[in-house]
Amino acid sequence: MQKSIHPLVTRTTTDIVFDHLYDEILSLRLLPGARISEAEIASQMGVSRQPVRDAFNRLANLDLVLIRPQRATVVRGFSLDAIETARFVRLAIELEVVSRSCANWGEAQIALLEEQLTLQHEALKSGETGRFHELDYAFHKLICDHSGYPLAFEAIENSKRSVDRLCVLSLRKTHEVAAIIEDHEDIATALAKRSQEDVRTAVHKHLSRLDETVREIHDTHASYFE
Repeated sequence: MQKSIHPLVTRTTTDIVFDHLYDEILSLRLLPGARISEAEIASQMGVSRQPVRDAFNRLANLDLVLIRPQRATVVRGFSLDAIETARFVRLAIELEVVSRSCANWGEAQIALLEEQLTLQHEALKSGETGRFHELDYAFHKLICDHSGYPLAFEAIENSKRSVDRLCVLSLRKTHEVAAIIEDHEDIATALAKRSQEDVRTAVHKHLSRLDETVREIHDTHASYFE
């Protein structure tokens, strides 16, 4: 019997540069308004300028940098309009996802979310903000995977990316992480009960938490916004 062949995924130099800059921007090590030089990045990473230019273009397509001909490329600030639109889209999708998940939820799914919540509590206790951010993604993806519409997470992920940097600022506060875990527990409990009303209420509360963070950051760091 002929064995199936799985092609190897090769990361290009552009991928490496893009991943590095993407992480620097999302972690806020590169703040909104920071200037980044194609020549300097190429020198720092020991690569030619072409992959850096290609990485800049990919970041620009995600609205993370603004490429200005004959001028320095800058990290884009937060856009209140973009944030509001992304949150509207995500809320609409997640409410439908959790509603449909109620019909599919059973003991196996309950156990998976319990495992996720245990890992989130461990990340909170150890102060691993980056790890918690990954687990937050995994929690919502798991629900999508068992909703009958696993590809819905791609749309949710695209919306989350628009606010990820704000989430990083929020997750620096221990009490904010604890509140998010509490929301996740409420969502998991509602799904276990297969209660569409309860799970929609829990999701709505969960996704509204960022509103206060947006207002606070806008008041204290107005320069971060376009």
